[in-house]
Amino acid sequence: VFFLCLLGGCSICWFNTVCFILCIKNFPANRALALSLTVGFNGVSAAIYTLAANSINPSSHSLYLLLNAFIPLLISFAALIPILRQPELEPLPSDDIQRDSFIFLFLNFFAVLTGLYLLFFSSSTNGMACSQLLFGGAILLLIFPLCVPGIVYAREWFKHIHSNFNIDGSGFILVDDDDLELHKNISTREGSYAGSTMSLIENWITNENGSAYSFNGIDGFDFDEGKSDTCCGAMIAKDQLVILGEEHPASVLVRRMDFWLYYIAYFCGGTIGLVYSNNLGQIAQSLGQNSDTSTLITLYSSFSFFGRLLSAAPDYARVKFYFARTGWLAIALTPTPIAFFLLTGTGSGSALALKVGTAMIGLSSGFIFAAAVSITSELFGPLSLGVNHNILITNIPIGSLLYGLLAAVVYDSNAGTSSHGISMVTDTVVCIGRHCYFWTFFWWGCLSVIGLFSCVLLFLRTRHAYERFERHRTSSQLD
Repeated sequence: VFFLCLLGGCSICWFNTVCFILCIKNFPANRALALSLTVGFNGVSAAIYTLAANSINPSSHSLYLLLNAFIPLLISFAALIPILRQPELEPLPSDDIQRDSFIFLFLNFFAVLTGLYLLFFSSSTNGMACSQLLFGGAILLLIFPLCVPGIVYAREWFKHIHSNFNIDGSGFILVDDDDLELHKNISTREGSYAGSTMSLIENWITNENGSAYSFNGIDGFDFDEGKSDTCCGAMIAKDQLVILGEEHPASVLVRRMDFWLYYIAYFCGGTIGLVYSNNLGQIAQSLGQNSDTSTLITLYSSFSFFGRLLSAAPDYARVKFYFARTGWLAIALTPTPIAFFLLTGTGSGSALALKVGTAMIGLSSGFIFAAAVSITSELFGPLSLGVNHNILITNIPIGSLLYGLLAAVVYDSNAGTSSHGISMVTDTVVCIGRHCYFWTFFWWGCLSVIGLFSCVLLFLRTRHAYERFERHRTSSQLD
C-alpha cells in the first residue's frame, strides 16, 4: 500500500504540472479561466467514478479502484496524440482572445450545471437502473464540451449575425510578451521619475519561441506610497515585488519574502481544508453522525468544485471592478477560520453547523487550489511555473503530516482519558463526543488566522504591482 501511494503521489504531481503548463502555453490571455476549469473538474472525479461503479455493480468495492486505474490510463493515451501533434503557437489577434473569453464563459456556466447535477444525483441509491440512467446523463454532460470546436466554427460562419456582440478579454493577468514589453517601458520611466536611491535591475524574460525580452524591474518599496517607519510598513517595503511576470529561478524564489508569505497562506489555508476533508469520516463518527458521512463528503467535494470555478470570477468581474488576485485570495481564505471557530463554538454538536462549516471550508480551499496556479505564474513568472509551483505545494504533504498528527494526538488523548473511549475487538480506540475534535478545530482555526494575516500582508506587498500593470494595460488599450 505504501508503494502504491508513493507511485500515485508522484504521478498526480507530474500529471497536474503538465496540465498547468499546457494551459498556460495554449491560453496565455485566458490562463486563469483555463486553469479554473482544469483544477475544478478534479473535485468531481470521485462523484463520477461513484456513479460509474454503482451503474455496473453497486456491491463491488474493487470495481471503483479498477475504474480509477484504467479510465485515466485510456484517457491519457487518447490525449497524448493531440498534445504531441499540436502546431507551433502564434500570438492570437484580439478578436480570437475575445472569442476565447466568450467560450470560457460558456464552459464555466456549463461546468456549474455539471457540478449541480453531480451534487444532487451522485449519491443516489435508487437501484442499478437509476444509477445507469444518471451515469448516462453525467457522460453526456462531460462529452458535450467536446462539441465546442464545432460551435466555434459555426459562430464564425454566422459571424455577421453576432457582429454587435462584444466581450472583453480576460486581461486580468499578464497576457503576453508584448504587454510585458510595454509594462517594461512605462515602469522604466516611472523608475527614472522616482530617481534617488532605487536601483534598476535588468531581468530577462524568454518567450515561447525562445526569443528574449529584457525589462527593468524596480526592486524595493513602491515610491507612490512612501516609506513607513512602522514595523508593518517595513515588512511591506522590504524586497517588495513591483513587476508582474518576472521569472524567478528556484534559487531566487526561496530568498523572496513574498514567496514565504504565499507559502504560509497556502500552508495555513488550503492545506488545512484538505486535511479536514481527509478526517471527515472520523469527525462524523465522533459526533454520532455516521449516516451523514457521505453527505458531508459530497458537500465538501461539491463546494470545493464551485470554489475552483469561482476562482475565474475576478477575470470577468475586472471589466466592472478591478482587484488584485492576491486580494481575492485573502477574501477566499476568510471563510476557513470562521468555519473552524463556528465548529469550535458550537462544539460541532449541531448537524447544521457541521454541514455549514464543511461547505465553507470546501468553498475556500477549492478557490485557493485553483487560484494558486495563476498567482504563482503572475508573481514568479510563467516559464518557471513547473518548478516554482511544485516547490509551493510541498506544504501539502508537510501540512498533512503535521495537521493530521495534531488531530491524532488530540483524538487519542480524549479517547484514552474519557469514558467515551471504546475498546474494539481490533484494539482500536474510538472517541465519541464533542470534545474529540474541539481543540483540533480551535488550533486549526488559529493557524488559519495566521494564514489569513500572511495573505493580507502578501496582498499589501503586491497590490501596487497589480495596479500598475492594470493602469498600463488600460492606457495601452486607449492608445
